[in-house]
Amino acid sequence: MIKKIAILLFIPIFLNSCVSAKVFKELEDKYADLKSEHESLVDDYANLQAEKNKLQNEFASLEKLYKTSEDKKNALERDYVGLKSKYDKLNDSYAALEKNSSASIAANAKKNRELLAQLEAKEAALAAENARLEKLQKELNARSNRINELESVIASKDAAMKKLKDAISRALLDFEGKGLTVEQRDGKVYVSMENKLLFQSGSWAVGSEGQRAVNALGTVLAKNPDISVLIEGHTDNAPYSGNGNIKDNWDLSTKRATSIVAILRQNRQIKPENLTAAGRGEYSPIAPNTTAEGKSKNRRIEVILTPKLDEVTKLLNEVE
Repeated sequence: MIKKIAILLFIPIFLNSCVSAKVFKELEDKYADLKSEHESLVDDYANLQAEKNKLQNEFASLEKLYKTSEDKKNALERDYVGLKSKYDKLNDSYAALEKNSSASIAANAKKNRELLAQLEAKEAALAAENARLEKLQKELNARSNRINELESVIASKDAAMKKLKDAISRALLDFEGKGLTVEQRDGKVYVSMENKLLFQSGSWAVGSEGQRAVNALGTVLAKNPDISVLIEGHTDNAPYSGNGNIKDNWDLSTKRATSIVAILRQNRQIKPENLTAAGRGEYSPIAPNTTAEGKSKNRRIEVILTPKLDEVTKLLNEVE
């Protein structure tokens, strides 16, 4: 898969030559693969949250079972104390009646044997319940440790993404109010740059101001080698009316995404295998296309930064 992505990323951006239907079809197929891989990462993250919730529910059930068993143990202990008291009284009675009659002695002896049998049974049940409680306590501790480890890893990932978001916000401070936003949601960081910062209408060539913004972003990405970077190109719903190498909005959005990748590739510290380019055309708007302002917001590049979840996956495999 990495080789396939690398081959896709090395496709030259031909500014003045036509893109053949075969090449465009290949790009579409590769984008479908990349989109599937991206959706798989999102599913992995959702599965991790579901696993955490499942463990928490199991922990609560075990805790309830532990409390029930503890109550049962306490009841057994009370029964044991009561029977022991009866046994002691009968034993005293036996000593007093021993002098009176063999019949009374025999009756007391029988009761003593019965009480002793009951006491032994209660002691055995109490020992079994104590062993069960100890086993439940160990399982509770193990579940609690798993939940704590998962929460710690997830919190660490969230903190790292928060730190990354803050670093990007500082690096792109000069472009605030120029159609650039940075936000964190669903465990990812989204950097959105409107086309007015990057491209002329109908063009996929990045202007000097846009190059400066992308290079500033690249400086931060170079310091975070464990982040997957998806660059998505978006357009409004106005049909493409230019000439030359582009035939529609989807083609234009793809060209613009690969233009951003090309700039990031100039930073040798960014791993090429971490970069993915995709064109979304007009099919993922963030605002209505009924106003000029809405169309402007929809014409954008979105850079989606996702943490690699290998560590979490390994932890889940170890605790299963």
